[in-house]
Amino acid sequence: MSALTIQSLSEAILQQTEKIIVGKSDKIRLIIMAVLADGHILLEDLPGVGKTTLVKTLSLALGCSSRRIQFVPDLMPSDICGMRIYNQKSGDFQLVQGPVMTNLLLADEINRAIPRTQSALLEAMEERQVTIDGESFPLPRPFLVLATQNPVESESTFRLPAAQMDRFLMRLSLGYPSAEEELRMLGLLGDTIPFDTVQAVTDAGTIVAMQQQAAAVSVSEEVGRYIVELTAATRTHPMLQMGASPRASRALYRAAKVWAAMAGRDFVTPDDIQQIAHPVLEHRLLLSGEARFSGKTAAEILDAVLASVEPPPRGEALYDGR
Repeated sequence: MSALTIQSLSEAILQQTEKIIVGKSDKIRLIIMAVLADGHILLEDLPGVGKTTLVKTLSLALGCSSRRIQFVPDLMPSDICGMRIYNQKSGDFQLVQGPVMTNLLLADEINRAIPRTQSALLEAMEERQVTIDGESFPLPRPFLVLATQNPVESESTFRLPAAQMDRFLMRLSLGYPSAEEELRMLGLLGDTIPFDTVQAVTDAGTIVAMQQQAAAVSVSEEVGRYIVELTAATRTHPMLQMGASPRASRALYRAAKVWAAMAGRDFVTPDDIQQIAHPVLEHRLLLSGEARFSGKTAAEILDAVLASVEPPPRGEALYDGR
């Protein structure tokens, strides 16, 4: 499988997804990138903008299984991972697998669950396995968590801890459609959502193979150093209480490979890093008290960091390894 195949398959997934999701091509491309980078996504958005519809449409286009968990305050870890239940007829305990045993897991309104339940996802997200009564069970591959949270409601919500935020490859917001996009959406989806028009253009095995192929994309020493300098600059920025972790460097490194492959290249350029820096790094930055008081945002500070760190010289010959 070549980088061109990754590019063409990515475009085919995008084309199928756009049959239902109108006017969000740039966001869909980033989500496809996360799938191929084997990373998780946090969708921080307002109600009704199509988060659940997007996940269902994407799972159909990918030919993968999907499940949905509605996070509520009384949700327990066993409701996610599964449990052993005593069977009176057989006289033994039987394993009942939780909804986490899927390819695409929609964790809807994740910040409504108590921290103990939120943390039940940590092992699944990081280790790709769950532990039930001391026994570990591997999750299907690929495994991707798309978690949503409502940024404007605070009643009965629990803030995601930094450790869990850091496990999301990126954070996105779909946002409201434009007037033209909303009018087109009404004509397309006004009565019912035509999920039956979405065709599977790949499958779980092919997605895993694409992940492995994208991982082979070349990253030169100069580009690697640029990634390190960017993340290091966030750690010393006076407006940040906490900068990007080494996990963030790895996430940016991994995602940039996929972004390059989706563009039909087998090497990463500084432009790739800059194009994906915001969705990959922004949610990992913790503002200082001074920054919050002065009304600064993580996006503004990251823009300043990107402007302050000099990228390596442009020129494909510097990065293609030939």
